Amino acid sequence: MSHRPRKRFGQHFLHDLEVIRLIVSAIAPRPGDRILEIGPGLGALTGPLLEGSGTMDAIELDRDLVARLAATDWVREGRLTLHRGDARRFDYGTLAGAGGKLRIVGNLPYNISTPLLFHLLSQSHAIRDMHVMLQKEVVERLAAAPGTEAYGRLSVMVQYRCVVEVLLHVGPLSFNPPPKVESAVVRLVPRQIPAVEVADEVVFEEVVRRAFAQRRKTLRNALKGILGPADMKNLGVDPGARAGVLSLNEFAALSNATAGLFSESRDV
Repeated sequence: MSHRPRKRFGQHFLHDLEVIRLIVSAIAPRPGDRILEIGPGLGALTGPLLEGSGTMDAIELDRDLVARLAATDWVREGRLTLHRGDARRFDYGTLAGAGGKLRIVGNLPYNISTPLLFHLLSQSHAIRDMHVMLQKEVVERLAAAPGTEAYGRLSVMVQYRCVVEVLLHVGPLSFNPPPKVESAVVRLVPRQIPAVEVADEVVFEEVVRRAFAQRRKTLRNALKGILGPADMKNLGVDPGARAGVLSLNEFAALSNATAGLFSESRDV
């Protein structure tokens, strides 16, 4: 391999043919699918995906890899459209508007996975599904249930917007260079209707953020100034509990009870 993996881009290139086969089988690309691969790298997934979809897009930040991919028959024949840029700032809606919702695929750089996931969630209206490789620990957080150690802000916000399905675990030796962590592939399918009803999504996000900002704090302290203990009790939520045991329904109840207060503060 002539390209030297760059640590600053978090590059670990997938080369395990069986893992690639399993991922592509899970995606099941078909002609007409609007597939966008984030970080195609050396094209290990790109080729097999193109065999199923015929055409696709890819976004890559590394200019050397862009140049390498631009020289392939995929690009010359018009089957692969490249976009050079940062996936955390990309406007996915512009591509979805060209012919249906996007199917996102990618071996996401582990050093930017959380902000990238939040950016994708903010544009989930333009996305049909996501099949992404992440650090195993992050995937566990995505799928975690209330009361477990992995459950946190990311769990709540992803499960609010998406159905989460863990597909397979991948060992370090499937990559070049091998990462120091285990990996996993997860399927995220945006919900047509969010998992719980909230009056104001901005308020919901803020309540969840505050609740998990210091995990050891009780809700009484974490939400001090926006919701009192008596109000929490009236909602059926224990003010002495910590955020890690609350369900999505309970977060929605807290959010809906504070929506008016936050709206007033934003209007001032």
